[in-house]
Amino acid sequence: MQIFAKTHPGLVRPTNEDSLLVSHNLYGVADGMGGHRGGETASRVAVQVIRNLLQGRAPEENALRVAMEAANHRIFDMQRHDPALSGMGTTVTLLWESEKEVLIAHIGDSRAYLFRGGELNCRTQDHSVVGELVRNKTITPEMAKNHPYRSVITRALGTGPVMEPDMLHVDKQAGDVWLVCSDGLYNMLEDTQIADTLSAVESEAAADRLLELALANGGHDNVSLILGRVTEVSVS
Repeated sequence: MQIFAKTHPGLVRPTNEDSLLVSHNLYGVADGMGGHRGGETASRVAVQVIRNLLQGRAPEENALRVAMEAANHRIFDMQRHDPALSGMGTTVTLLWESEKEVLIAHIGDSRAYLFRGGELNCRTQDHSVVGELVRNKTITPEMAKNHPYRSVITRALGTGPVMEPDMLHVDKQAGDVWLVCSDGLYNMLEDTQIADTLSAVESEAAADRLLELALANGGHDNVSLILGRVTEVSVS
């Protein structure tokens, strides 16, 4: 993939608790929680542990699961030794690209979108209270945007001794555009704005434009995104 990554503290938060992972064929966004020090630490540690275990390896689901488990264990264990970090955790949405497919690991409410053939589809499910309510059709996606529990996460790395990430395999197609982002981006934009931006301009300009739009619409949270365009697919 051709990769463009952006992160910004936004216009309200004093610090940026998001961390980005861009390493060869490994791309991810981690959105930390648990206060300034805790959130920043959790997202940074998750990215470091996963990068150290996976970089240079061929994509494989079990290795990805082991890396996520190792990051979870490390973040959870750090809280036992430092009370100031108590309650920290982080989302992780990760793409691991092979010649023919994209392997996704996901936990929390960061998202992975696929823009293919002019259509934008979110390929991950939010592990959040409002995500469950939308899937159960208790509330509409429009209602979710202003729900009082919209920031309550039901699954994240580091919040318990055991965690269960979602794993997905998606076949690659030339021209696919992947967007991995924190909620600070998608909460500020409509899906139509994202799709229109991805269809109107080239990837680097699109990454800049998405960040600009999130800030122009309020920038209420840290904003992080990785935009990847598939340039070739193995046919062997």
